[in-house]
Amino acid sequence: MTTRTLGRSGIEVSALGFGCWAIGGEHQTADGQPVGWGKVDDDESVRAVRRALDLGVTFFDTADSYGTGHSEEVLGKALGKRRDDVVLATKWGNVFDADTRTLTGTDATPEYARRALTASLRRLGTDRVDLYQLHISDADPARAAELRDACEEFVGEGLVRAYGWSTDDPARAAVFAEGPHCTAVQHALNVLQDAPELVALCERLELASVDRSPLAMGLLAGRRGGALEAGDIRSRPPAWLPGYADDGSGADPEWLARIDAVRSLLTSEGRSLAQGALAWLWARSPRTVPIPGFRTVAQAEENAGALAKGPLTAAQSAEIDRLLGR
Repeated sequence: MTTRTLGRSGIEVSALGFGCWAIGGEHQTADGQPVGWGKVDDDESVRAVRRALDLGVTFFDTADSYGTGHSEEVLGKALGKRRDDVVLATKWGNVFDADTRTLTGTDATPEYARRALTASLRRLGTDRVDLYQLHISDADPARAAELRDACEEFVGEGLVRAYGWSTDDPARAAVFAEGPHCTAVQHALNVLQDAPELVALCERLELASVDRSPLAMGLLAGRRGGALEAGDIRSRPPAWLPGYADDGSGADPEWLARIDAVRSLLTSEGRSLAQGALAWLWARSPRTVPIPGFRTVAQAEENAGALAKGPLTAAQSAEIDRLLGR
């Protein structure tokens, strides 16, 4: 089990994708809320992407807002002449000032979607995006229908191969799914945060479940506690980011206790905790494609190592559900 089909597009991807939020570096909202993962070493990011490629990862997910364009630029540099070896996903909808690395709002107009796509293609150094995703999770469904139609135009022009919506709302996801070239929903999913309605929607409509936060923002990769650097979103977690204390002290003890309850199952067969969390996702549905983040070669190697170990068994998954009270 090393590959999966990206929804109804027929596009084959590695069963594990890599999320490129963290390698975008520091950026913030207009009121100073950090929305990046702190400082990054671009050279190490490039090495990590290339190491992932060597280990069989062919699906990379970024967004124009990550580092206000920086993640796309680093990813494009890292891929270089190997662009055709990968399936490349990015997102649009957030407006930003790249000079100050500040998110300034959103724009849900078709006109902006085209401008954003043009800019992403330039930063990525490519002539097409394989999966283009709306990044405004709570966009008005009527406006989203217009954006879905705009994506169909992009497909017709050869600029985009398929598209989707990054949202945790099944009703909104269903609006995009009405488009013939919609192939994915990106949403939060991990062993601590199941999303049964969205998983069921993906299975019913033959969409890919592209799973963000598969490692619960680092908690399922072994992070236990301690303060985080000021530029890390987890140091001042917004309301939509669970698992970390509001006072910036680090991991929420209740979440750590839940991880400890299932640790032995996740680390069975010689898996690391992170590899077990990814194995749970593959067992959850044949539609899932987790996209853990990374900043180092070591993280890339550990995450990619999960591919060789495959999914958990049905019995292991059932026992995890029982232990977590599901």
